[in-house]
Amino acid sequence: MIQTIPPSSPGVPDVGHRRAIRSFVRRTGRTTVGQAKAFDDMGPKFLLPYTPSAIDLTAVYARSAPTILEIGFGMGEATAHIAALMPEKNFLCCEVHTPGVGALLKRISEQALGNIRIVQHDAVQVMEHMLPPQSLDGIHIFFPDPWHKKKHNKRRLIQPPLIAQLVTRLKPGAYLHCATDWRPYAEQILEVLSAEPLLKNTADASSEGYAPKPHYRPLTKFENRGIRLGHGVWDLVFTRLGSAAPSPPGRGSG
Repeated sequence: MIQTIPPSSPGVPDVGHRRAIRSFVRRTGRTTVGQAKAFDDMGPKFLLPYTPSAIDLTAVYARSAPTILEIGFGMGEATAHIAALMPEKNFLCCEVHTPGVGALLKRISEQALGNIRIVQHDAVQVMEHMLPPQSLDGIHIFFPDPWHKKKHNKRRLIQPPLIAQLVTRLKPGAYLHCATDWRPYAEQILEVLSAEPLLKNTADASSEGYAPKPHYRPLTKFENRGIRLGHGVWDLVFTRLGSAAPSPPGRGSG
């Protein structure tokens, strides 16, 4: 799960858009024995330390392959599903919640996934410092914290300054996929993405700007529970304008 912190919170540099937006807040949580073991067993290979300098993605994954950035993966259920579905792609996943990182490391072990690397650090700083311009083939931001109260809307992750920076890391033709189960946030995301001049909506004009759920994004237990309660989910898939490149995978519903 992705959360943001207000400008007045301690420890937030008073610089640029980070005054208002960061990709997380610290949350408490208990790490299980299995998650702790996964840190010990899988961490040395699959945890990538944060560094304030650009990384060589080919060296990190020991291969040259399309790379997808995931911002906030919660407990890693969807991440592991997608990585298993697309072994030909690399997945760079950012999450600061220790139990969530441990849970994804455990899934990597159980499912023998070799195409995931995890950075347990603020995704905004990872994007700014570790990822070279036009290095990504896709970005996934699934179910960021909606900050339901209107007075807290400024804390939401999806804001114009962040999107303007994320777009610079996308290759021409690469995609940005956001999903939320909160309609007012979906409307804000649609407004923000539509206003970014380097992005183009892939949705049909008849769909109010929202895309069908791509086949690769699974229905999580949380999402299935919401659907049973009559809650909606909105997917937004935009591509970066520029020279031709592969379209986002699985435009159809799954």
